[in-house]
Amino acid sequence: MSRPLTYPGRIPSTSGILVDDAYVPLSAEESVPPGEWRAEDEPLAALLARLDCPPLRARHLVVAVGSNAAPSQVRRKFLDHGVRPIVPMTLADVPGIAPGVSAHVSRWGYVPAAPIETPGETSRLFVLWLDELQLAALDLTEPNYHRRTIAVDGTRAFVYTGKHGCLTDPEGRPRRLRPQRALIQDLLDESPRLRHLCGNTPDDFVDNVRDETVREAVYRLFQADLRTEAPAGPDKVGPRD
Repeated sequence: MSRPLTYPGRIPSTSGILVDDAYVPLSAEESVPPGEWRAEDEPLAALLARLDCPPLRARHLVVAVGSNAAPSQVRRKFLDHGVRPIVPMTLADVPGIAPGVSAHVSRWGYVPAAPIETPGETSRLFVLWLDELQLAALDLTEPNYHRRTIAVDGTRAFVYTGKHGCLTDPEGRPRRLRPQRALIQDLLDESPRLRHLCGNTPDDFVDNVRDETVREAVYRLFQADLRTEAPAGPDKVGPRD
């Protein structure tokens, strides 16, 4: 939030488990039952039991397409809602979706991710293993998204789909998520109206959209000129922070 041009944050290169202030690498091998995956020298099931946390069988799978794949973001969200951040986070090949770009701007100045449909493709994404309290807390942090069910390796999982649609490129194709600075510069270069509202550079954009009036104007511009429909979900509503 303090450095919006670094969105979605620092994403790990390997599966792991977030344990309070630490991200512990996890050997999540497909040929091994999840409870036997090892965090350092301890089986995951034993670690969760030792920490008095719900077991894997009592957890929900949530696919992360944006900053929910960053342990620091997950930690902040749960601590803000009084929930202890102990979360297995495993990499998986998820069919049919990829990180796209939501057609709204956060109050901190970044343009967040939202999933887009990619039939026939798979994306390497993080899956969060959340207990009931963690899932309820995460729902509260996602006012611009609907949670819906998908299948990952034949298993029921959730993903948060955008309420506001996803941005398209000049050819009308859904944009893929890129580093934030490059993404915003592309949007500015392609839209004189957006440059008029927000300036010529990503830094100008971030500074200007922190003003709620400007942010609302950008939202209306996105909806009028640059939007494609979201993959699924109920009727869209206005932007919320």
